[in-house]
Amino acid sequence: QVQLVESGGDFVQPGGSLRLSCAASGSISSIYTMAWYRRPPGQQRELVAGITNSGSTNYADSVKGRFTIARDNAKKTVYLQMNSLKPEDTAVYYCNAIIVVGGTHPGDYWGQGTPVTVSS
Repeated sequence: QVQLVESGGDFVQPGGSLRLSCAASGSISSIYTMAWYRRPPGQQRELVAGITNSGSTNYADSVKGRFTIARDNAKKTVYLQMNSLKPEDTAVYYCNAIIVVGGTHPGDYWGQGTPVTVSS
């Protein structure tokens, strides 16, 4: 059984910062790509940022220069540092990871989501 547990979502004013965390637990052999997605109100889920197990990153154009994704492989944790937040960043943020459990094929796992609200 694998779990991804997010934390750090909150209410913040425009221009503020938040740091999201997502910790993986369970019978994990290895973790490949980890990523953050978000679902703004009334919209579809979209990729925010991803990071491979070697540290290569990619970002949505809308967050480049403001958000930073990082991971701690020893802690099986991925982070999303969000700076200069805008009202359009308001969304439920979801952690995603490609994880190998035991000797099985890699599986796609999701966290439960953590809400971020940016408003004055």
